[in-house]
Parts: sequence; C-alpha cells; structure tokens
Amino acid sequence: MIKITFPDGANKNYKSGVSVLEVANSISEGLARNVLSAKYNNQVVETTTTLDRDGNIIFFTWNNDEGKSAFWHSSAHVLAEAILDIYPSTKLTIGPSIENGFYYDADFGNISFSEKDLPELEKKFIELARNKSVFKMRSCSKHEALSFYKNIDNQFKVELIDGLEDGTITFCDHSNFTDLCRGGHIPNTGLIKAVKLTSVAGAYWRGDETKQQLTRIYGISFPKNKELTEYLELIEEAKKRDHRKLGKELELFTFSKKVGIGLPLWLPKGAALRERLEGFLKKAQKIAGYEQVISPHIGSKELYMTSGHFQKYGSDSFQPIETPTEGESFLLKPMNCPHHCEIYNARPWSYKELPKRYAEFGTVYRYEQSGELHGLTRVRCFTQDDAHIFCMPSQLNQEFKNVIDLVLHVFNSLGFDNFVAQVSLRDKNNPEKYIGSDENWELAEKAIINATKEKGLKYVIEYGEAAFYGPKLDFIVKDALGRKWQLGTIQVDYNLPERFELTYKGDDNELHQPVMIHRAPFGSLERFVAILLEHTGGNFPIWLAPEQVIILCVSEKHEKYAEKVLNYLENNEIRASLDSRNETIGKKIRQAEMNKIPFMLIVGEKEHSNQSVSVRKHREGDLGSKSTKELVDLIKKEVDNSMSNFKI
Repeated sequence: MIKITFPDGANKNYKSGVSVLEVANSISEGLARNVLSAKYNNQVVETTTTLDRDGNIIFFTWNNDEGKSAFWHSSAHVLAEAILDIYPSTKLTIGPSIENGFYYDADFGNISFSEKDLPELEKKFIELARNKSVFKMRSCSKHEALSFYKNIDNQFKVELIDGLEDGTITFCDHSNFTDLCRGGHIPNTGLIKAVKLTSVAGAYWRGDETKQQLTRIYGISFPKNKELTEYLELIEEAKKRDHRKLGKELELFTFSKKVGIGLPLWLPKGAALRERLEGFLKKAQKIAGYEQVISPHIGSKELYMTSGHFQKYGSDSFQPIETPTEGESFLLKPMNCPHHCEIYNARPWSYKELPKRYAEFGTVYRYEQSGELHGLTRVRCFTQDDAHIFCMPSQLNQEFKNVIDLVLHVFNSLGFDNFVAQVSLRDKNNPEKYIGSDENWELAEKAIINATKEKGLKYVIEYGEAAFYGPKLDFIVKDALGRKWQLGTIQVDYNLPERFELTYKGDDNELHQPVMIHRAPFGSLERFVAILLEHTGGNFPIWLAPEQVIILCVSEKHEKYAEKVLNYLENNEIRASLDSRNETIGKKIRQAEMNKIPFMLIVGEKEHSNQSVSVRKHREGDLGSKSTKELVDLIKKEVDNSMSNFKI
C-alpha cells in the first residue's frame, strides 16, 4: 500500500500501481471527468501514470494554468499529426504550449505554407481529435531515439536528442503518431472540442538567426465550442484596442524606417502624455524622499564588465562604440544601475545619511531581434522609471515595503486593480545563470518574501525568474481583456554593491556594504503606455487624458465667446482645445467621441446669451447646461477621484 496526501493535508492509502485517474475517481466522478493532468511529488504526471510510492498529489483541470498548459501541449501533438497527415515530407521540430495556446515549428521543405492553408489543417485537426486517441508515454534509449529520427532524416530531432542523457528520453504516442516529448498530456484527444489555428510566422531553429528558418503555426484550443466563440470575440475586441492602432488614431507616437526599426518617435500628444506620467511619479517620489539624478546615454565597456551585465547580456546589446584611443570602447546604455552605483560612489557616506534614493527616467538601448519587435511593447530604445535605493541591511525591510506602497499607488491611480505579486527566485539547478554567493542570495530572497507577507499581498513563487544579480517581486497585472502583463518590479541586490565596492561608515566607525534595491513601478514608459492604451481602449483617466475638454462652436459668430471659455479653462489648468471648423455640430461631436476626449462643450447662441456651456461627456452623453465655474469644479472633482493620495 502507498499513502497519497492531498493539497488540503488529508491523506488516503491506495494499492501500489494505482493510476492518477483512479485516485481522482476515488474522490469524485466529477473530478475524474475534469482532471487534465497532475503533479506527484512536484513532478508533472499523466492521468494514466501509475503510482508506486508515497507522495503528494495535485490535480489540474481547465480552471488551472497547469491544466490549460497540458491541454495546449497535447493540442500541439495533434497539430503535428495533422501536419504530417497532409504534408508527409515535413520535418517536425518542437511544439510547446504558450500563455494562450500553442505552436509547432516545422520545416516544410519546398512546400510554401501560408495562412490560406490553415482552414484545411484545422479541419484535419478536428477530424483527428475526434478519434479520442489516448496519449501514452514510453521511455526510449538514446540509441533507439537517434535511430528513429535518422531513419526519417529529421536532423532537428537528432540535434535535440544529442543533447539528452541516455535514460532520460521519452516519447509520447497517440493514434499512429509518435513524438519526442517530456510529458504533460491530457487523457485523450477527444477532450479537444474546438480549435482555431490563428497565424503563421517564420522562426529560426532554436532562435538562432544563423540557423534554418522554419514555419511556425500558432493555434489555440478549448474543451467547449462556446469558449472558442468567446475567445474569438475577445480577439476582435483586442484588435480594436491594439495600441499600435490607437496610437496612430490618437496621434501619440509613430515609427520611421529612416530613423530605425524599434525606435519610437513621440508626437506632441504622446510627449505630453509621457510628461504627465513622469510628473505623476516624480511627485510621489519626492514625497517618498527620492532625489533625481541624470546619467549619460553611453557608458564604458569596463563599467558593464564590472557590473556583470556585459558577460551576461553583451550579445543583446548594441555593438561597442570604438574611439580613436586604442582599447577604449563604449556601449549605448543598456541599463541605469551601474551608473547609479558610481553616483553613489562619488563620495563617502555615513550610516546617518542612509538610505539614499536615486531616481531617473533613464533611456536605455537594447538590440532586440527584428522579428521580436512589436509596437511599443518590444522596442530597441525605451525609458525606464528607474530608481535605486542604497540602504543598511536593517533598513531593507521598511524600504522594500515603501516601494510596494508606491507601486500600488501607481496601479490604483491608473485602474490596474487585478494583479498578482510574483516572487521571482533563482533556479538553484542552474547556478551559472547568476552572480554572487549563496549567502547573499538567501538573504535577498528571505527579505522579499518577508516584506511581501507583511504587506498582506497575495503572491506566487516562480523559480528561475530572478535577475542575474538578485531576486525580485514582479507585479503581474490582468488588463480589461483578461490578459496578463508584467509591469512593476522591485529587486533586492547584495551583489552589485559588492562588485562596485560600495561602502558606508557604520556607527562602529567601520566600513560596511549597503544593500541595493532596484525598482521601476512602470517598468518602461513605452511598454506601460502600450498596456495602458489597450487596458483603457484609449479612454484614459481624466487626469492623464491628452485633452480633457474640447469646445465645439455651433457657428463662427460664437468663436469669441468660445475663446473666452478656453482661456478660463486654461487659466484653471484644464487642458482644452477649440474646434471652430466649418462643420456641422454633429460631425464635430462624432470626431470628439472618436478622439476619446472626456468632455465636449457646445457653444451656440443660447450658451452665449446665458454665459454658460452645454456639456457632453464621452460615452455618457448630455449633462446639461453649466456655468464655466461649475464645469471646472466638476472636472477637478473627477481628477481628484481618479487619483489616489500617496503617503509614506
């Protein structure tokens, strides 16, 4: 007999050799019907896996991310089977699940596969799924695995197997199809009721531009047709909210091939939007005791060698800039933290002067692959709302909690109220990814977890997601369409202060090393604006809107009164403009609605006579006649209500 323990702590004895599905069925038939995959002793297992030792079990259904991952990974297998069924000479490579769906990369050889071929492939997918084929895992020796793929002349799979150790290789079989696979599948293909193959893209083998280009087919699948319908409706809404589309319509930013791909150009309205975001955060930072600093756009290669960034990320940076002086080279600044370390190092510090909080809206440059660039969310030049806090170890806990308060203030003021805190820790199995001692890492990880608990935040732990110099607390935000984005981040770092030999004199008159906190509530202004655009659909909170009010003249004889209203609003620090075009009032209103301007003021004969304005609110309609003073009071009240007050 073996003892199996469940997530609630309860346990039950079973005969050795019991399957995961049989355990689920012993709890309830409903669970057995809905279970998609499971973890046993923290290892992903199939529902058909038999258990022969004591352990802890967790079941996953469609309601869990892990359940969806198994569902979509299994769907990638069905897609691969469908590809081979229609195009038998195709060489398959890899097909993982992703955040929303799955993809499979394949080499179609001389066949030109495009999006017009997706409907036929989709039809074949559903036909195969209806066979209700069971997914079965089996172990395979390295020799057998290599022989199998050499016989069908698939050099991609051979390369993968060459990197695996004998005794760790497994295959997954379903129907007459087999594929190299680590596992993690649903019980059978029949659970897949609906699929949509969404797009086709190019992808280099193993992400290496020097290697062969493959065809990547993206898809998403569901256990019910209704869920696919809802997803497709969501996609249509997402298209309407695409920040690239809205950015163009609202005249916020643009790109130019002559300037260079991935280098955004901010138009006047977009620049004003950025300024307001910067001003908003600078005001909160001033309250919290930050000091503004400015660092150059380049730094010597030696600076980034000292920090370790060049060794870890040199290939992701722009090529070094060589000067006429032999051996002297610079890099476009890929991050701000090394500069801030040297600002701290400019003079000696006493423990009485700590913490020091340096903030900078610093523009950085990273060489993103051209195929990965996407609007403002992936660019080669972006501005971080960066800050670095240098403090004593005894101050770390409170400083970290203060930064959490600042991040929450940003989210509350901008309508991001659905988020999860993610504690991102190192992967202890891959120590080569990180710098610094185990002792420093343990101190930093403990500090983050303790501060997060004390603030009462709901959090999850993700191993392997830490920065190379320290663990971090990432804020994963859900937008209005339910999509997840990583926004604010806070990191604890004992390693850069050590590498830069940062010190302060303690109350014992000895030199000590400070702890460093990296933080960016926005992350980057570019990405934050993109996410905010899509979250709000361009309907910014009134304090942030590029234009808060537009005055619409019924005819040109009312222009002088309209200009008087405009001056009054501007004198009360309300952003307003005047539309005096020779167009109908209906057309002007429609245009203002399309431009998502919060308030429209209609000025005609009646308003002129009464020294008032007729007020319309975006998406709400007519609010009636008001005096200009009443209007100003209304707008200022809305501004106050949309911004939470920040206190430390």
